[in-house]
Amino acid sequence: MRVAGGGGGRGGWWRRGEGARAEAVAARDAAQQTFYELDSAQRDAQLALETIRSAEDSAAAGRAQADFQALTGRINEVTVGYLSALDAYDLEDPELDSSAAGRARRQLDQAKRDLEAQRSELDSFVQRLQPLVQHAESQLIRVTPAVEKARQALLAATTALEQVRSAGLKADDLAARLAELGPELTRMNEGVARHGVQATLQRAEDVARRAGAVRDQAEQLPQRAKEIDRRVASLRTRVQALETRGGTVEPALSELRRRFSVSCWQDLQRVPAQTAEAVATASRKLDEAARARDEQRWADATGAIGTVRAVLETAEGSVTAVNDRLRQLNEVSHDPHKEIERTRFALRDAQRLAMTGRQTPDPRHAAPLDAAVARLDRAVAALEEAGRHPDYWHFLTELAAVRETAAGVVAMIRGPR
Repeated sequence: MRVAGGGGGRGGWWRRGEGARAEAVAARDAAQQTFYELDSAQRDAQLALETIRSAEDSAAAGRAQADFQALTGRINEVTVGYLSALDAYDLEDPELDSSAAGRARRQLDQAKRDLEAQRSELDSFVQRLQPLVQHAESQLIRVTPAVEKARQALLAATTALEQVRSAGLKADDLAARLAELGPELTRMNEGVARHGVQATLQRAEDVARRAGAVRDQAEQLPQRAKEIDRRVASLRTRVQALETRGGTVEPALSELRRRFSVSCWQDLQRVPAQTAEAVATASRKLDEAARARDEQRWADATGAIGTVRAVLETAEGSVTAVNDRLRQLNEVSHDPHKEIERTRFALRDAQRLAMTGRQTPDPRHAAPLDAAVARLDRAVAALEEAGRHPDYWHFLTELAAVRETAAGVVAMIRGPR
């Protein structure tokens, strides 16, 4: 009865052992909870550091990483102490004596205090990281829209290229440029964790810009092809018109030869041959432009069109010169006094302006005008003395030079002094 009672014996010892073991189990659970909280906080700190590292490569980020590694080392030390205390005792053993349970409780309490100390240090470290984390997050928030913009630009460029090809245009150079962006898209998709914020942003901006250029050029290709077709057709019409007008050159030259002296038309002798050469050259270059357009060699097509335009302008000017020459010579031979009076009027007008507000003209104005008057008199005298076949072209060019001198003096007088 004494053994079974509450006053002593084996039953009292058992209760004391159970109480010590329960206290050790409670210490173990508390330490375990602290360990879990420290482990979670450590993972959060690691994520914060990864955020900072992905967004910037600064000295502050490097120091934070070094501090975290040192802190991790200390956390590992107390973790080892906690795990050692946990493994040293089997708190589930009902035969565990009270002294062993007491030692277990004390070691686990110490492990909890050590874990809490490191948790406190870790919390302070994370608090110090907040400015860096906030700056990193402000950088990271730019990444998603930039990457999305680049993806949309690639999609738009691909769509534009498909439309161009469906219209029968190859656009191989644009397709090659678009294909070059494939690896860049892959790197963008790998994210900032691998390449960092700045590199990802720069890559996204570059992809968006290059894809946008491809899209713009692709969208312009159909219109560009139509414009080249229009210009080629227009120039072919001009070539045909030049060929038709070229037929008037030989009759005009024949009349010039028949009615006027050699000096009036000898500089125009090669115009018929030059016109024929221009027609042939322009036709050949237009064929080259058409082939370049079909092969989408746009620069070559544009260059050939420019050559045709220059050739036609020169040839058209020569044909016009022959017919204008005949008209001018006909007019002056019929009434040279009209040209003389026109020139004298220009000289008198310049002389009146030179004398406005002055008693004597400025020598800078008077000298060229006096020389022009003398030149006009000589041209008129030469024409009157020439007989049956005067050099009307020389007469016209001399009078044109006199009028040009008069116009120059007028410009000098009216210009800034």
